[in-house]
Amino acid sequence: MHSINVTKSSLPPFEEYCAEIRDIWDSAWLTNMGRKHQALEAALSDYLGARHLSLFSNGHLALEAMLRVMDLQGEVITSPFTFASTVHAIVRCGLKPVYCDIKYSDYTIDEDKVEALINECTCAILPIHVYGNVCNHEKLAAVAQKHHIKLLYDAAHSFGEHYQGISTANMGDACIFSFHATKVFHTIEGGAVCFADPALREKLYLEKNFGIPNAEEVIAVGGNAKMNEFQAAMGLCNLRHVDSYIQQRRALCERYAAHLQGLPLRLCPVQEGLRSNYSYLPVLFAEGQRDKVFAALKAENIHARKYFYPLCNAFACYEDSSDSTPIAKDVSRRILTLPLYPDLPPEDVDRICGILKEVLHA
Repeated sequence: MHSINVTKSSLPPFEEYCAEIRDIWDSAWLTNMGRKHQALEAALSDYLGARHLSLFSNGHLALEAMLRVMDLQGEVITSPFTFASTVHAIVRCGLKPVYCDIKYSDYTIDEDKVEALINECTCAILPIHVYGNVCNHEKLAAVAQKHHIKLLYDAAHSFGEHYQGISTANMGDACIFSFHATKVFHTIEGGAVCFADPALREKLYLEKNFGIPNAEEVIAVGGNAKMNEFQAAMGLCNLRHVDSYIQQRRALCERYAAHLQGLPLRLCPVQEGLRSNYSYLPVLFAEGQRDKVFAALKAENIHARKYFYPLCNAFACYEDSSDSTPIAKDVSRRILTLPLYPDLPPEDVDRICGILKEVLHA
């Protein structure tokens, strides 16, 4: 049987991308905020309804830039149930991660447990919108405002989403998106910072352009995180198709749900009031079942993902303990994301679900 990966990059028609990059050859302008970069920044700002937006070469550098331009010092409250990038960015910016547990309902940070972790060293809260599930922004914003600290989001999974009528691009003081090749919308590699304060635009520019504002000055210690023209061209193409990608994802998620109904597992429902992007298909299994399902799928050349496992506070590079976040620890040991991408054949969903039924009924 053919191999099925957990994800697959969505690509526009080959001819469309070739047409989009044609004028790059004419101009020979490959990077340094050229026409494609400027066009994509404007198009994304419009699509996301963002207050302000700055493009980056990848989501991780966007995250580090967001933290740096906020001039933070001290502790940042976050969730360990996330990709390594979130916590690595905190640590690489000289900050200390403080872990808050998550909720079983949607796997996002437990907003009712955040305030107890705040002390005189706390400078920010950095929650994560997980699998496209959106954090309780209203409560988190109230806590941040009460304690006069920043509220920043890792919105890598929530491209194009609106929750209770608010775009995730406009939640908090700032957020980051990832445009990695595996995301709902991608620019091959890429990312963006969306932010509320227009004064941050220049600071973000300096962060991604060596601290150079013009040809004759260097006024800050910046890095290099500029999105190149080929990335931006891919983004311009994919943005034309992203709504259809999301509809295809939705249809596949509904097919999975119809097959898996009644089995001893939990599918995460779409939150009420959320315009979902259907970015992932997470399944929570009973204790001891996840690894059996994972192995059975792998034996059939189907590659699911233990996402997120292990927790960030269980990484060897961080001397911490996941015992302080028992719900996150439990979920990480029982969660599996199943294959999901726009052109996944429906019969492959049927095949995957058939294997799950065999294992869980054995």
